[in-house]
Amino acid sequence: QVQLVESGGGLVQAGGSLRLSCAASNRSFRRYMAWFRQAPGKEREFVAGISDDGARTLYADSVKGRFTISRDNAANAVTLQMNSLKPEDTAVYYCAAYYGQRATIAKTDHDYPYWGQGTQVTVSS
Repeated sequence: QVQLVESGGGLVQAGGSLRLSCAASNRSFRRYMAWFRQAPGKEREFVAGISDDGARTLYADSVKGRFTISRDNAANAVTLQMNSLKPEDTAVYYCAAYYGQRATIAKTDHDYPYWGQGTQVTVSS
């Protein structure tokens, strides 16, 4: 079991940056982490994921080149640096986790049993 707590959301103008953080309640060496987001009236979608050792990352095409996911295992934390934000990035952003080893980073939300409460990101035009 792990508890995840997100922070860092807020209101920013288009073209600006935000940094989201997710703190895990314990340490694990086999915990894959990811960020998902859900905009009003839309389904939750994968944004970025990172392997347990941080060696592999995966991004949605819509954020590739603008967002960067990273992790600090010593601090039990994962971050999402979001640059060049667009109004269509507006959503509630969720941190998620699963345990195990995979050849690829999971991109579907049902693969992640652990979720944070979400943090709102609003990008104004």
